[in-house]
Amino acid sequence: MDNSIYTYSRILKFLLPSLVGIGFFMIPISYNGEITIPIAILSGWVGGKLSSILPEIMTFIIVITFLGTLIVKIFKPARINTSPFFNSLLNVPLVWFIARGLGALFAILTLFQVGPEWIWSEATGGLLLNSLLPILFSVFLFAGLFLPLLLNFGLLELFGALLTKVMRPLFKLPGRSSIDCVASWLGDGTIGVLLTSKQYEEGYYTKKEAAIIGTTFSVVSITFSLVVISQVGLGDLFVPFYITVTIAGFVAAVICPRIPPLSRKPDTYYIDNGNASVEDIPEGYTPFRWGLQQAVEKASTNTSVKDFFQQGGKNILDMWMGVAPIVMALGTLALIVAEFTPVFKVIGMPFIPLLELMQVPEAKAAAETLIVGFADMFLPSVIGAGIESEMTRFIVACASVTQLIYMSEVGGLLLGSKIPVSIKDLILIFLQRTLITLPVIVLAAHIIF
Repeated sequence: MDNSIYTYSRILKFLLPSLVGIGFFMIPISYNGEITIPIAILSGWVGGKLSSILPEIMTFIIVITFLGTLIVKIFKPARINTSPFFNSLLNVPLVWFIARGLGALFAILTLFQVGPEWIWSEATGGLLLNSLLPILFSVFLFAGLFLPLLLNFGLLELFGALLTKVMRPLFKLPGRSSIDCVASWLGDGTIGVLLTSKQYEEGYYTKKEAAIIGTTFSVVSITFSLVVISQVGLGDLFVPFYITVTIAGFVAAVICPRIPPLSRKPDTYYIDNGNASVEDIPEGYTPFRWGLQQAVEKASTNTSVKDFFQQGGKNILDMWMGVAPIVMALGTLALIVAEFTPVFKVIGMPFIPLLELMQVPEAKAAAETLIVGFADMFLPSVIGAGIESEMTRFIVACASVTQLIYMSEVGGLLLGSKIPVSIKDLILIFLQRTLITLPVIVLAAHIIF
């Protein structure tokens, strides 16, 4: 055992940034009567200050991203091609080039409210450009800037060693993924996706592990869960609602990684640089001692404040330019289908006999909400608010939170990231999560009501 590394200065170099990162991303505090986290408060403050111009800012970012991609595709400028970061950001496959073009088109039409109203209405493109993307702008700004506090100073190494024996048998994941889960749970599902994507790109997760974490643990935050249950008029039942959501989510997290498509993802790395081996505990070490040694060694490699902010700046650009156009394109398309076609009603029909078998009141109305959540997480609670039965509204609210795969947010983020999931995967996982969590939710609803 190497005791020479345990000097006070080296331990503090690991401890202080990690504690600040935990404080920013994971410590819930009361603010204006709500339970939230500091990152969300900072994001909300910036969002409030810039609210009048954020749709214009996001349109500019999306259009610049598309134009940059177009220039790289046509002219192949050497300065971009020789920069690993900008080449990765702008030199994207054809399908993402098309998606960025669609995102730019939808953003422009929505901003100026020109063209077909079904593209820019407040239920489709307007919802994304005026409501969701402004939130993502400010969340990405601070989450990207301070993400290195969680990633680069040893926190993941410590928890990786401590929790591997819990995460591996239960969820088939390395211990460090516990940080992704907690950041999602207390903060926001988008933060979980960003954390997972960065860890995957750095060689800490295999393709299978990254796909499992991104689709299973990018959970809806406590704050938004409260919004959902309040929307259906059952805010006084928040505690039993959140207990139900947690149990149902746990059951899905145990089952989904063990069945296709997640079980068939390859256990290979984006880059194989030996990072994954840091959680293998050598003989003679306790998990804590090995985790602390790895954490201190990781922290000692970060010596420059300039590098910290440079990495944070790259994170922000990666999120703004890599993710926002995809969310605008795919989210708008999904919402158009939800609002102006009967597709989700038709697809939801097979759930009617299932819900009737489970003795759920107003099964037909509930069935439609079970599928429409694929477009946007808030749509089921908006549609379900008109259902008379309190039990059914409770079931709708719980299901909408446990489904996780929403094309207007987490689904779009996953497709825009390098995490290896396809649109087909997301559809299958969404349906799986619905079928797995529904019996748990209905059982709890029968007990509560």
